[in-house]
Amino acid sequence: MDICEALRADSGVVAVVGAGGKKTTLYTLAARAGDSTHQAVVTATVRIPIFDRHVEEVVVTDDPVAALERADAWPVGVVPEREGEDRYVGYDPEAIDDLAAADVADVVLVKADGARTREFKAPGDHEPQLPERTETVVPIASVQVVGKPLTAEHVHRPERVVAITDRDHGETIRTEDVAAVLASERGGLKGVPDGAVVVPLLNKVDGATHRRNAEEIATTVLEQAPSVNRVVLARMIDDDPVIQVLER
Repeated sequence: MDICEALRADSGVVAVVGAGGKKTTLYTLAARAGDSTHQAVVTATVRIPIFDRHVEEVVVTDDPVAALERADAWPVGVVPEREGEDRYVGYDPEAIDDLAAADVADVVLVKADGARTREFKAPGDHEPQLPERTETVVPIASVQVVGKPLTAEHVHRPERVVAITDRDHGETIRTEDVAAVLASERGGLKGVPDGAVVVPLLNKVDGATHRRNAEEIATTVLEQAPSVNRVVLARMIDDDPVIQVLER
């Protein structure tokens, strides 16, 4: 199955949250959409590292609708401001809603929270920054966090994961811990707009052990989260990223 189809990310506003491959997922989806002649946009509602090499052009603008109306090569990145040498600032979620309403692109891919390069996270008080017009939310976790200690070295906001899982700081992360966060209204389901589809992505499935762990996580998520009907197992750096799709 194509990764865009698997993640239900081939149209509308698609918000990527969590940790363990958000940016790779955004850029992969943008490239695949371009391959299929879809007009794809990469943007953010939070800070995002410089990503010019992953799109045809990045436009820094307060008027993304006008910028996209002038675009002649896709995918395109739009951001409101550059911050220093290494990152851009994101738009307010309402600006993405206006962009979606203007219907100037087939799919709008949004980085909607941060993780400071960790493999796993639970959102903070002001996360995620999801536009109301979001149609698909993709909460990501790296399966490679299983077996690692629940500390800031591997987990962004470990205290939030502790609160959801009732585990102690520093304990070994289990598959059920990852599943609990992805299936929680304080975790992967936080702030999802009414009517949006949630498709969790278990990334970095590099071998048999990771796949077994990912299957356990996916099965538990489907059991614990009635609003989730599909979980995707993938290795997003591969040419063909999808490894398995589990559905209820």
